[in-house]
Amino acid sequence: MVLAAVTKNSAYFSRYQVKYRRRREGKTDYRARLRLCRQDKNKYNTPKYRMIVRFTNRDIICQIAYATLAGDVIVSSAYAHELKRYGLKAGFTNYSAAYCTGLLLARRTLHKFGLDKAYEGNTAEGEELGEDYNVEANEEGPRPFHCILDTGLKRTSTGSKVFAALKGALDGGLDIPHNEKRFAGYEPDEKEFDPEIMHKYIFGGHVAEYMEEMIEEDPEKYQAHFAEYLKAGIEPEGMEEMYESVHEAIRADPSATKKEKAAGGNGKQWKMRKMSYEQKKENLKAKLAALMA
Repeated sequence: MVLAAVTKNSAYFSRYQVKYRRRREGKTDYRARLRLCRQDKNKYNTPKYRMIVRFTNRDIICQIAYATLAGDVIVSSAYAHELKRYGLKAGFTNYSAAYCTGLLLARRTLHKFGLDKAYEGNTAEGEELGEDYNVEANEEGPRPFHCILDTGLKRTSTGSKVFAALKGALDGGLDIPHNEKRFAGYEPDEKEFDPEIMHKYIFGGHVAEYMEEMIEEDPEKYQAHFAEYLKAGIEPEGMEEMYESVHEAIRADPSATKKEKAAGGNGKQWKMRKMSYEQKKENLKAKLAALMA
């Protein structure tokens, strides 16, 4: 039996609806976004805050936003390239940098709403920092800042850098629903979470181990692979101290610095300036007088 080829007639094309632009570009999962932004009617237009985490080839973007009919409103944002100001010299897209970016976003957001002193977050030191932390509401005072995690199209596998930013935001004092099953250090087979592994990843221990292995096995590859680290003078032994100082600097001053606007061009006007009605009348009179002459 031979099946006839299906032809797309005019009725098909007249009913065809083009998908949203960001769906065509593969940037937004509107099915997931609808569930993240949906708000009950009895909330009376109360903002539903989302912690947005996105990764590029050379940067990490963390934002607090809420949806409106006119579009998303960005409340605060933090970027991995800002970590240079806090003492991080190289490695702006790894697990430890994602933690620092999430911590910076949390402290900056709480500072904006005046909650930074009421909720200092996880101030533990050493291996205790790797343990799961949940902010508790103060009995006398405002409630903690609540938001939900928006991972976009990033695959949410165990140990993903998305959850490093989440861990940083949690330690910074934000209230975000989560589970420790996706943090680095969780073993699905044994169903146990190891805080020591999480602590190692927060302070760049996995990078330091890889550096030490490469120094012994392939020194030439080490020189090329960690060129930025060597240029900045970062050694495997001083990795943990560097990240400790970055965390302290973020907590000391999380405010954003305003960029100075670049100077304008050479002052040339390439488009004709819009004339007023009176100028147009005078211009017309001048042209008529020239024609009459």
